[in-house]
Amino acid sequence: MEKADQLRIAIIGPESTGKSEIAKELAHHFEVDFIKEYAREHLSGKDAYSFDDVTTIAQEQFKQIEKCLHPILVADTELIVTKIWQQFKYEKVDPWIEEHIKKQYFDIYLLMDIDLEWTFDPMRENPSLKERKELLAHYQNELEHQGFNYQLISGKDIQRTKNALEVIKKLTKR
Repeated sequence: MEKADQLRIAIIGPESTGKSEIAKELAHHFEVDFIKEYAREHLSGKDAYSFDDVTTIAQEQFKQIEKCLHPILVADTELIVTKIWQQFKYEKVDPWIEEHIKKQYFDIYLLMDIDLEWTFDPMRENPSLKERKELLAHYQNELEHQGFNYQLISGKDIQRTKNALEVIKKLTKR
């Protein structure tokens, strides 16, 4: 559902594409807090996780996004991320996620490109370039299927942030 008085920005994409960094930098630029990726908090200290854990993560991420009242909302991941995660890992998606993707609203989805080198993190699972390309295609297909406004964001270091800000500037004409 659209929130007319709030600019809503979703940061999505495969692992190790700079989502959290872009979210931090955009939040700093706009002087707002950002909605952190809840998966890190939920899975911290766990050796394994389940299909149901991913649904729980989706539900909490959705709840945190919906209660945000900042004039500019920057979300480090959202329900498309959890949908693709479940689809890729378990070959099925919880109906709650499918239903709520239609209930979430963002003015723009910034889809992070796979042009950054994959870096190790104990929570990451898909280091191969083949998997990263496949995941990126899943994101693009889902965004197009849903009819969501999105832009692929490429570039290294500060250029990536500048590219994201340029997309937002064009969207808001500010």
